[in-house]
Amino acid sequence: MQFGRYYEEFEVGAVYKHWPGKTVTEYDDHLFCLLTMNHHPLHMDAHYAEETTDFKRNVVVGNYIYSLVLGMSVPDVSGKAIANLEIESLKHTKPTFHGDTIYAETEVLDKTESKSKDDRGIVYVESRGYKQDGTVVCTFRRKVMVPKRSYGDARGGEQPGRPVPGAEGVG
Repeated sequence: MQFGRYYEEFEVGAVYKHWPGKTVTEYDDHLFCLLTMNHHPLHMDAHYAEETTDFKRNVVVGNYIYSLVLGMSVPDVSGKAIANLEIESLKHTKPTFHGDTIYAETEVLDKTESKSKDDRGIVYVESRGYKQDGTVVCTFRRKVMVPKRSYGDARGGEQPGRPVPGAEGVG
């Protein structure tokens, strides 16, 4: 199974539909809030959300949704990345709630060869996260530096650094 793509494998206009989706639980949301020290009651306090918001329930913290969509895109987009260079924009367009399932897709907007090193290039993509009903909840654009095939070949191919089974203790 391929993990990531070389520069030559990206085609402007291609859309990668990331699989599988992820159902967001209350636990996921609260753990992310606690890990990132975002203790806003909108995310953590059901009574507060019921009494003070139009939604009448907790809203999943947006940065968790962004992180989830970004992570879902790794096998298709940045699995071979040399560097994530830039997050150009991030839009949270609709709320997400506990129990929603998030799916994601990424479109290749552009690609340019590196001006300083001939073994890599920069891929410009837009990723979208959407709920089970198709409602887009998160969109972001980013630039990723990815290797050309020659870079991978010079470093041992598809899975550099992977040990050979049974090679230990020989001799």
